[in-house]
Formats: sequence, structure tokens, C-alpha cells
Amino acid sequence: METNAERTAQVMNEDIFSRETLLVGAEVMTAIAAKKVIIFGVGGVGSWCAESLVRSGIKHLTIVDSDVVCITNVNRQLMATTKTIGRAKVDVLKDRLLDINPLAQINAIQGIYSEETSATFNLSSYDCIIDAIDSLKDKENLILEATKTDAILYSSMGAALKMDATKIQVAEFWKVKGCPLAKALRQKFKKSKDFPSKKFKCVYSEELLENKGTDTFHETSTPLAENDWHTKKVHTNGTIAHTTAIFGFMLAGLVIQDIVQKEIQ
Repeated sequence: METNAERTAQVMNEDIFSRETLLVGAEVMTAIAAKKVIIFGVGGVGSWCAESLVRSGIKHLTIVDSDVVCITNVNRQLMATTKTIGRAKVDVLKDRLLDINPLAQINAIQGIYSEETSATFNLSSYDCIIDAIDSLKDKENLILEATKTDAILYSSMGAALKMDATKIQVAEFWKVKGCPLAKALRQKFKKSKDFPSKKFKCVYSEELLENKGTDTFHETSTPLAENDWHTKKVHTNGTIAHTTAIFGFMLAGLVIQDIVQKEIQ
């Protein structure tokens, strides 16, 4: 039997999404709430994507990242503040997402995606897979494995060294232009002769700026999982909040738009 607390939570949940329900209808909102989504990497892009999805009605969300909040994350990562430094990113973000929707089912995994760990994530159990990884090797493997499933893959290309919001756009992976990360991925696929099994959409920008300043800070936070993809970078590039956030919002927008379009057909 439903308790008063559960009934109150359900009413509150309906109120939270009342404006979106006006826009898309109750049946579509039910479809959105039923989808299972996983995000790999909840840094400058993935954190904004996660919040947008939960605010849009996604209730089943898995977030994966091995890193802890560092002082250099504060300028662009949603859950990073001076009060959350040192905490696991997925834990801080989960708390925030549950503050938005207490009925959401948020699975926070403090770990990494790699060829060795791929099978543990059971990718085929998700409706949507979001790639916000910045490790080339791990990104390559995720794309290959995700496209073998029935899930829809959405991938973020490089968001660093960008400032012009009007240049951020969406294209199918093989049609992405002017992005060094996309170019490097295509070269690896061609060299290995192992290609993605199906097409997928990417968020990217052709803009490519140069660093104007000097990197005076070296991240010293110890990752809580081996081979962390965020703290072991050969080179650090400049980033700014509005561009990484737009990348994340656009990924979330693609997910919601695809669900809506499928339901109204």
C-alpha cells in the first residue's frame, strides 16, 4: 500500500515536470522516464548533460567517472565547487541529481571504462549511451562496443580550446569536420580496420584556438581507480564553462529529441 510520503513524493514529481508535460504530453513524459541512460565521463561535458537529462525527466541514469573533484574543475564542471574538492565526482553529482528529483534512480559508479572493464557495464542493457570520455583509446573502444548494441550512442568530440558558442554543432561521426579528436579516431579505425557497427551523432566544433596562458597548476589528486582518464593527461588545454556546458546540453537535447520524435511518429 502506498504511504503518504510516497504519495506526496509522486505528486511533487508530477509538479516538477508539469511545464515539460505541457510541451510534449504525458505519454512522451512516461516514455522519457522509462529510458535507461548511461554517461561515461561526468566532467566539463558529462556533468551538464546528466543534470539536463534528469531535469528533462530521465529517471534511470548511470554515471561513470573515476576522478575526484579538483580545484581546476571548478571553472567548468557542474558539481565542482570549493566545498566539493576531494570528493568523488559521481557521488557529488548523484547528490545534486537526487535533490532535483528524489524519485530518480541514479547509479553512481566510481570507475573507468576501458577495453578491460567494458563487459562489466553491460552496455546492451541501456537505451542510450553517452560518450563524454577524453581518453582516445578508451573512447575508441567505447564507440566500437556501444555501436554493437541496440542502444543509441551519442558522442562528444573535443570541447577544449573553444569559445564561440555559435560554432558548436551536431553531425554524424564520419561527417564531423575540423575536429582533431574526430580525425584521430577515424585514423585509428582505418588503421585497425575495425569500424563502428552503425552511425552515431556527435557534438563538435570546428573552432580551434591556441592556449594563451601558461599551465601553472599540475593536478596532483590521486584517482580512486587505476588508469584514471582525467588526471593522466600528456597536455592540458584551456576550457571555459559555457562551451563545455553547451556540449553537454546538446548531448542531452539529442537524447530527449530522439525519444520525443520516436513517440510522436
